[in-house]
Amino acid sequence: MFLLSTQVCHVTIPRSPAPAQDDATTAITKHPASRGRTLVFQARAVTKVYHMGEVEVHALRGVDLDLFEGEFVVLLGPSGSGKSTLLNILGGLDVPTCGVIRYREQELTAFDDATLTRYRRQCVGFVFQFYNLIPSLTARENVALITEIADDPLPPEEALALVGLSQRMDHFPSQLSGGEQQRVAIARAIAKRPQVLLCDEPTGALDVTTGVVVLEVIERINRELGTTTAVITHNAIIADMADRVISLSDGKIHGVRLNERKLSAHELSW
Repeated sequence: MFLLSTQVCHVTIPRSPAPAQDDATTAITKHPASRGRTLVFQARAVTKVYHMGEVEVHALRGVDLDLFEGEFVVLLGPSGSGKSTLLNILGGLDVPTCGVIRYREQELTAFDDATLTRYRRQCVGFVFQFYNLIPSLTARENVALITEIADDPLPPEEALALVGLSQRMDHFPSQLSGGEQQRVAIARAIAKRPQVLLCDEPTGALDVTTGVVVLEVIERINRELGTTTAVITHNAIIADMADRVISLSDGKIHGVRLNERKLSAHELSW
């Protein structure tokens, strides 16, 4: 087991008053998943509208959501349900059209571009469906790109060891399997010691066996480092390994399920 120091990530901006709570908000706050846990994200009435010429595309329609420290959450829904948009907004890659998002008592939706950049750099690790590795760099060098700009990074070697790639760190992406490349991407994401790990269809480009290996790595990061983890997927099978499953459809949250017994990645029935 790797023991890493955890530091709460704060991006300093003036605080604003917390949004008033209505009945729906109170119900979310009193959800059993909140007991004894620190609130990391609080989203209220989050709406996102994209303008495509004269057409308006409503990606999110008044979403309320809480995520808690150390929690493993799966955001489940079909393509076009709004889950990627929601993840991008939580990660500071996009901004809502309206609504409020708070990150550890700071209003994320009040951040300017420079503060959002610091937030992404210091607080959030991203894992996408496609690995986005630089072909001319080794696994070690791809991870080092992040550690060179992070405030308190893991050494690239330690991050790669954590995802089981100690013997492959000097290989180029073309010399690695798809699953190994995804694990390099995960090592790159966690090398900055993020408080939050956001994963967008991390197994979408992988076969079942390789996908399980990648999910085991994400599971290990959440368990051993206590990193708040959100995984978006259209694959309902993956939902069984989450603390909570949040189902989205047509830009709205249509259901929240607690897993009384989480399955480990290798227990999933494909």
